Amino acid sequence: MTTLVSMKQTQEAITLVKKRFEDQFAQTLGLTRVEAPLFVESTLGVNDHLNGTERVIRFDAIDHQVELEIVQSLAKWKRQALHTYGFAEGEGLYTLMHAIRRDEVLDATHSIHVDQWDWERIISKEARTIESLKTTVLSIYETIRQVELEVEEQFGIEATLPKTIHFTTTQELEDAYPTLSTKERETEVTKEYGAVFLMQIGGALASGEKHDGRAADYDDWSLNGDILVHHPEIGAFELSSMGIRVDRAALLSQIEMTGEHDKLEFPFHQGVLSETLPLTMGGGIGQSRMAMFLLKKRHIGEVQASVWSEATRRSYREQGIHLL
Repeated sequence: MTTLVSMKQTQEAITLVKKRFEDQFAQTLGLTRVEAPLFVESTLGVNDHLNGTERVIRFDAIDHQVELEIVQSLAKWKRQALHTYGFAEGEGLYTLMHAIRRDEVLDATHSIHVDQWDWERIISKEARTIESLKTTVLSIYETIRQVELEVEEQFGIEATLPKTIHFTTTQELEDAYPTLSTKERETEVTKEYGAVFLMQIGGALASGEKHDGRAADYDDWSLNGDILVHHPEIGAFELSSMGIRVDRAALLSQIEMTGEHDKLEFPFHQGVLSETLPLTMGGGIGQSRMAMFLLKKRHIGEVQASVWSEATRRSYREQGIHLL
C-alpha cells in the first residue's frame, strides 16, 4: 500500500485533500458555507446526543446564566440554521464542524476530536425518498473518487476506489451474514464491493438487534445510511453518515420507540412537530477520515493533531509511524 513517509509532505497532501474536496463538494451540491458554533445552550435541544449514552461536556460562563455544552455534532443545529438564515427549498449550507466526544473509544479511526464537513439542504416532501437519498450519495461519492484521482496524480498514491458504489441495507447484511457482528458484516461487504452505502440504520432488525445506534430525533431511520469503503488493513472504513431528517411522523414514531418523550419539549423538537422547520437532508463527512483513507494512512493520528496514550504512540513509533 503506497503512502507518504515524510510528515511535511503528508501535511501538504492533507491540505490538498481538504481544499479540493470542500470546493468540489460544495459546488456539486450547491451549498453555501456558514459559520458554526463550538458550543450551544443546553436548554435548546440542538446538540446531538448520538447514541444517547455519551456524556456531553457542559460548562458555565461568566455573563451567561444558561449552562453551555460543547457540540458532539451539528445534526440538528444545521436544520434550525437553514430556517433562521432564510434558505429556500433546494438550497443548502455546509460548515467546518469541530466537536469533542469525551467517551469515544479510541482506536485507529476514532479520536476524541471530531472534524467534519457538516452539510444540510432543504428538500420537498416529495423528495423524502430512497431514490433522492441515493442520487445525493452518488454525487458525494463521485466527488471523493475525483479527489482520490488527483491525489494519485500529485503524490503517486494509488487510487483504489471502484467507479461505482454499492447500495444495501442493514437487514440485507444481517440476512447475508447472520453469525457475524455488525462490524464484521461491514468488513465483508466492503471487501466484496470496495465502496458501499449501508442504509436504514437505527431501528431494530429482524433479530431484534440494532445494526448501530442513531439518535431518534434527527435521521429518519428508514431513509439514512453510511458511506463505507474498504481499508486493506482496517476493514470497513466509514467516511460519511447522512440521511433524510425526521418529519413530524417519523419523530413521533422513533421517540415512541426510544421512550425519550421529554425531548419533545425542546424548542428544536417543537419546530419539527409544528412543521415550522423545513424538511431537510444532511450529513457529516469526516475531514481527517477522508485524508487518512485517501493518503493510505494506518492511524487517524497521522493526519490529525489530537491526544493519544503513550502506549499507542510507542506502538506505532516502533512500526515507523509517527502520530501528530
